[in-house]
Amino acid sequence: MLMFDQWKKKQSFVDDVNIITKLLLGVLLFFFVILIHEFDYMVYFMSLILIFMLIFNGIKFKITLPFVFFTVIFSIISALFMIFYGDGTHTLFKLGFIHITTESLYRGLHLAMRTSTVAFFGILIAFTSQIVMIFYSLMQHLKVKPKVAYAFMAAIRMVPLMFSSLIELRKSVKMRYQMIDRSNYSGLKRMKHLIIPLLSQNIRKAHQLSVAMEKKGFKDGKRTYYYYAPFSYKDILFVIIIILIAVCAYFLSVLLPITGIQDIRITNIY
Repeated sequence: MLMFDQWKKKQSFVDDVNIITKLLLGVLLFFFVILIHEFDYMVYFMSLILIFMLIFNGIKFKITLPFVFFTVIFSIISALFMIFYGDGTHTLFKLGFIHITTESLYRGLHLAMRTSTVAFFGILIAFTSQIVMIFYSLMQHLKVKPKVAYAFMAAIRMVPLMFSSLIELRKSVKMRYQMIDRSNYSGLKRMKHLIIPLLSQNIRKAHQLSVAMEKKGFKDGKRTYYYYAPFSYKDILFVIIIILIAVCAYFLSVLLPITGIQDIRITNIY
């Protein structure tokens, strides 16, 4: 959490949008991009979502850029099967069973843009949402049981503790290795020296946490909350902006066409 605070350079209105609104829009966006078959529309829609994410995520650009880069790379990798083995009549490259056509290339890129669009929106949600507020919003508005919500919250809180324990354990084991023969910590023995103590430490921490939560009386009955996650006009503004992005992308594809491909599903798109 401290690392996330170091990455954050500014707050935007998206940070105050309720997580339920963001998640519902994310689900609707997923189904919406599946229904987009115009190549140019997908290009503009992905570009506008990317710009919106870069402006309002509030994270330093040098941190956001690697996320964008790896998102694009993984999206292209996921589309390689369609690019290499798709149908088409205009051959660009052929070697053995690999047959790249113009049609398969455009379909693969279209699939990659769909994946990237949803991923960019997911990055925006991740960078503008606090873990604590996610579960408070689910408890207050979707009536998720407190026991379930707090259990997930505690489990997520344990993740950075596990990493810090691993770092400390590696340092201590490294010092110990200076005094023993190498045959005692080579191969699988080295893994045992890390995994077994790490598991025992975190099992003990998890047990202590469960006892503490039980003593605090986490029941499923009616309770008050220290934090509140209300809906506001910013939720409406966020929805309106996403709709405007979809509309602007459509008009840009009509007024400034790039390829002119109307339906990417047609076998011969030319």
